[in-house]
Amino acid sequence: MTRAVITHSPRESDELASPDVDMSTSLARLELPSPVLTASGCAAAGRELDQFFDITTIGAVVTKSIMMNPRSGRPTPRMAETPSGMLNSIGLQGPGIDSFLDNDLDWLRQRGARAVVSIAGGSVDEYTRLASRLRHVSDIAAIEVNISCPNVESRGQVFACDPLAAAEVIASVRRNTAPGIPVLAKLSPDVTDIVAIAKAVVSAGADGLSMINTLLGMVIDTNTMRPALAGVTGGLSGPAIRPVAVRCIYQVHAQLPDVPILGMGGIRTGLDALEFVLAGASAVSVGTATFNDPSAPARVAKELAIALAERGFSRFEDAIGYAHRSPEPSAAPGGVVAVHPVNPQDDVVDSDIRGGVEG
Repeated sequence: MTRAVITHSPRESDELASPDVDMSTSLARLELPSPVLTASGCAAAGRELDQFFDITTIGAVVTKSIMMNPRSGRPTPRMAETPSGMLNSIGLQGPGIDSFLDNDLDWLRQRGARAVVSIAGGSVDEYTRLASRLRHVSDIAAIEVNISCPNVESRGQVFACDPLAAAEVIASVRRNTAPGIPVLAKLSPDVTDIVAIAKAVVSAGADGLSMINTLLGMVIDTNTMRPALAGVTGGLSGPAIRPVAVRCIYQVHAQLPDVPILGMGGIRTGLDALEFVLAGASAVSVGTATFNDPSAPARVAKELAIALAERGFSRFEDAIGYAHRSPEPSAAPGGVVAVHPVNPQDDVVDSDIRGGVEG
């Protein structure tokens, strides 16, 4: 099926008229003037993007995941192109918490941008110490807990793939984070039942969810006949994973409709972002698209506002989870007639949503 896509260049996007749509939203206790954020790992702490658009105008800057100590990351090559996406095996390279606080976070504070700080660790203790270091730091909007790291205490098992390990990390971070600061658990799609992981971290104290992290993938160079990445496998991002991300968000929102979701995974346009919102995302992050278009977060925000207005929405929040409504013909907000499937075979029942459709 052919789908209409907004394909404005950055210059054209700047000239788009902003429709009269209230684009404010909230992630737990975090109130945002815009539902579009950056994605962790794609623009460090936002300095690179600030020369292309005013980073204070988007919802927030989500920083690259920070660990306790400086980390050089994996050996090169550690990036490879794939059809409709890219693989990265950076290995959480970063300066460590001390340098981050003195330089990156201080710059964001002076710039006046909202900062969602992403943290990562190899043990529950490391996550605990990171949260404790951030507890009394001012001007942090939220903490995103990247639990897609190997658990060194459990033979490399990724935290996000084990409900108990994921819950243990989130519970510790929540205990050691200031009460007014939302804690978002970043979930991996490389699991059998992402709803089970979501329920586990929410029960442990997560105020919201970030979905999804990259998918584990691999590329083999057919010239050298060897893996293209020095680390062999890497995280797949970009448009190729968007249907997976939308499915994960839809499933989780169906089971946990009151839990705010920050959606991400291959968003390039406002219509892409709209899919995430209709599935249940309260806000979205734009990441890989910035490698091709550094102004993408600002452009996507404008295109999303236009897409909402064209569909009769006057408030962004009215569109959150709209795809979960009854599949009977009805009028969308503002009197726009919404078209719904009339073939029962097109509808997915609740049991199928949770466990997948066999066939």
